[in-house]
Amino acid sequence: MYASPGKPGWDHILPYYDKDIVFKDSVQEIRGIEEFSEMTRRLADRSKHIGFLVHNSVMEGNLIFMEWEMKISYKNYPQSSVFGASRIRIRRGKIREQRDYYDLWGDILDNIPFLRKGYRRFMRKRFG
Repeated sequence: MYASPGKPGWDHILPYYDKDIVFKDSVQEIRGIEEFSEMTRRLADRSKHIGFLVHNSVMEGNLIFMEWEMKISYKNYPQSSVFGASRIRIRRGKIREQRDYYDLWGDILDNIPFLRKGYRRFMRKRFG
């Protein structure tokens, strides 16, 4: 797990990313280290704490798959976990592409007692 007490930040990971990084998740697609860096700053600014646990990972050639848990607490809300996986492609020793997969709303709403049951019931009815 990484994240220091106090103000969260991601600057320590930026040197591992290629200047032409392509990052995509269920919310956004970002191109270039400046836009990626700005995204990490926005996340840190909204958060009271961010931690990241890697549960499993495998590397084959220049491809990495990772299963992870992000523990995050926003400024006025309790800590919650978002579980996901990443597909990472390495070029010249740096991360060139990263695609994150996660259920943002499910993981967040599971931590809100009065919304959890209704959300899961809706998902089962509509998609399950």
